[in-house]
Amino acid sequence: MNETMSETDAVHARPELLQVAETVARDKGIEQDEVLEAMEQAIQKAGRSKYGHEHDIRATIDRKSGEITLARFVEVAEEIENEVTQTTLEEARKTKADAEIGEFLVDPLPPIDFGRIAAQTAKQVIVQKVRDAERKRQFEEYKERAGEVVNGLVKRVEFGNIIVDLGRAEALLRRDEAIPREHFNNGDRIRAYIVDVREEMRGPQIFLSRTHPKFMAMLFAQEVPEIYDGIIEIKSVARDPGSRAKIAVLSNDSSIDPVGPCIGMRGSRVQAVVGELQGEKIDIIQWSVDPATFIVNALAPAEVAKVVLDEDNNKIEVVVPDEQLSLAIGRRGQNVRLASQLSGWDIDILTEAEESERRQQEFVIRSQMFVEALDVDEVIAHLLVTEGFSSIEQVAFVPVDDLVEIEGFDEDVAEELRERARGFLEARDQELAKRRSELGVSDDIAAIAGITPVIMVALGEGGIKSLDDLADLAGDELLELLPADVSMSQNQANEIIMAARAHWFPDEDLGASETAENEEAAADDATAEEVKEE
Repeated sequence: MNETMSETDAVHARPELLQVAETVARDKGIEQDEVLEAMEQAIQKAGRSKYGHEHDIRATIDRKSGEITLARFVEVAEEIENEVTQTTLEEARKTKADAEIGEFLVDPLPPIDFGRIAAQTAKQVIVQKVRDAERKRQFEEYKERAGEVVNGLVKRVEFGNIIVDLGRAEALLRRDEAIPREHFNNGDRIRAYIVDVREEMRGPQIFLSRTHPKFMAMLFAQEVPEIYDGIIEIKSVARDPGSRAKIAVLSNDSSIDPVGPCIGMRGSRVQAVVGELQGEKIDIIQWSVDPATFIVNALAPAEVAKVVLDEDNNKIEVVVPDEQLSLAIGRRGQNVRLASQLSGWDIDILTEAEESERRQQEFVIRSQMFVEALDVDEVIAHLLVTEGFSSIEQVAFVPVDDLVEIEGFDEDVAEELRERARGFLEARDQELAKRRSELGVSDDIAAIAGITPVIMVALGEGGIKSLDDLADLAGDELLELLPADVSMSQNQANEIIMAARAHWFPDEDLGASETAENEEAAADDATAEEVKEE
């Protein structure tokens, strides 16, 4: 546009429009161009109301002069689908000799004299568009800030949910994300963790939390310089919001104790976090790469006598002195529950008396099993159990030398025990094969690695008779069908299910399908682990 405007142009110039757009943009924190686009849409809507909604009417506002231009656009089309907004090439060349297919004929329209209704409609459009632009700006600003701790003011409380003014946006702290018995009034300052930012129908929503484990971790990072600098690392956090929490820390510098700096001089640092969390008691625990050591630390202040790990099932059995049982479990199971969340292991607490009784029961049961299966006296059976033998399979296939090492056993005794064990297993497998045949369990299932005759009978009794029946199961469902004396981990169950599903896929896609299934299973495990930790 030329620097010197014509008199006609000057009549339609509206510099006040640019001033209004600039003011609104500055107040709302959005671009001036977005405000002008909203005004253009409002004028277009008013123009269509005047000249007919079926017309393609467009409005433009000059970004330098504020001049408003209104025009009707007609497309030059090869095939006419809409007679109002389209015209043929032949008709178009009557008014414009060089018109081409795809081009638009522009028919200028006189400026609109806004009536009361048209002005009100235009205002609504502008307000809505400006609000949409403001919400877009909020989302763009906060979408990358999930995981931060923010400060704000309580704007209002609705049915226990707190609307927080963050300055340039509003956020929501739901009642279930607030610490129990915590109360806020309008105007109170509040600190919270941005747990999620989502675009919803009513605009972007910023969700806050004061109960999230990472909120506590971020508070410690603000209070403890060693954590902020990366010298001390927070490995995991478990919380019972408003009551008690455990936090596991690791020092990356062997000369620095990780627990001391987190506590601070006379407990000043931990007390600052406790004060923010409404008096929530916090146990600071030294993290260890050894699960047994870590869990012993996590159960503090209770003393632990012995631990037994079951890595296949991610379980750990903890034995404590009788007088330490209530302390280890905690009020309403709080201490052991938090230790389990912190470590990611299922923890079973036993007293020394209970553990002794259980071991005696297992000793008697296993001894009786060897007496009946191997047709030996109790002395030999007791010796086998004492030496760690827990199944007939172990006796049948263990090297002879291992049996000879048992006090009182010679090579003849060892060979005899192995023969009897193998004879027992052979007879049992024949009986199980007969039972499996009666149940109608497919031979295809028997070909899968990890499926034993005992498992096949259990499947048949559970109604699983074909490869498709087995493939339809989930890992958890398979484990539920197995008898108590069959040990199988979740991973082993998933592998069996995957093997059963292999025939569903063409040979060329088998590898890709298995990879996809494994990735899906891994993602499910990771999600479950995250939920468990939180």
